[in-house]
Amino acid sequence: MSDSILSNTLSADTLEIHYWFGDESHSMNANVQNRCEYEVLAIIKEIATLLSVEITIETEPDGEGGLRKWLKVISKEENKKGTITTAIIVALISVILITPLSKISEKLIDKIFEDTEMNDLQKEKLRLEIEKLKKENASKVDTIDYNTLIKKRKSNFYEALDKYPKVDKVSFVVVDENKTRVTKEKAVPRDDFSKFILVTDDLDPLEKEDAVIEIIAPVLKKGNYKWIGYYKGEAVPFNMKSNEFKTLVQNGEIEFKNGSSINCHLEIRRKVNNEGLEINVGYDVLRVNYYFENDKPIETKEGKHHRQIKEAQKNQLKLFKEKTDEEN
Repeated sequence: MSDSILSNTLSADTLEIHYWFGDESHSMNANVQNRCEYEVLAIIKEIATLLSVEITIETEPDGEGGLRKWLKVISKEENKKGTITTAIIVALISVILITPLSKISEKLIDKIFEDTEMNDLQKEKLRLEIEKLKKENASKVDTIDYNTLIKKRKSNFYEALDKYPKVDKVSFVVVDENKTRVTKEKAVPRDDFSKFILVTDDLDPLEKEDAVIEIIAPVLKKGNYKWIGYYKGEAVPFNMKSNEFKTLVQNGEIEFKNGSSINCHLEIRRKVNNEGLEINVGYDVLRVNYYFENDKPIETKEGKHHRQIKEAQKNQLKLFKEKTDEEN
């Protein structure tokens, strides 16, 4: 396959963003435009990080017809591999920005080839390069479909436009160095902006069945006061939601000394901040499995009950497997 056949594909490193207005003007609130492009730049950088490629991004003069902006992705690798990778990055960002959150589970990297102006030979070459990238960065590339930072940044982009009524729709297209379209232009109308905006910033909590917390400051009286413990190298305030354990402490049946710790079922509440980063916002101890007295583990009633249930379930599963093996 000759390089000339792929020339358009390899130079398809520019994303065109077109903001459409209901009037004949070509101007846009600078704060809104800068916020939108800030979010797009963040998504492009995240994709580049996932693909392990260093890039720079250049902007080009505005075009006519509403407002058009061009973002050109340039690889710091001065070879064909770098050029192909930038083409993939731009293709990916164009797909991400037109894919509603409800469809985020679809394989975005496979949607690059939909509605493209590339011929079959170009598609096949690009497909092979994508497969190579996926093998080299398998664990990272697979996260693109549900990457929290990407989803939040996209949400920020459309939330900014949703609050700016002048924009009727926004469209995206990949172009080459001559501004020739390599993909078909895809538009998102204002009525669909809400499909791209996160309803909540809360994430599913993390469950730790056997978390160990060293108690720094227990709560010895009744009330909704936070305990303080040492967990994974840092002091954290947490809610003790085990009524059984709180009663033992309040009745003086458990004495805390320096270095006292508990093994517990810990729930860590999380959310995504405005930069798309996952942060922990709260810790809840739902069950205490056992505590320590002079380094000796003392199992609690609720801990014993939970352990017995798990053992029964494990034995039941083992019997079922043995029965199935006998039948086969």
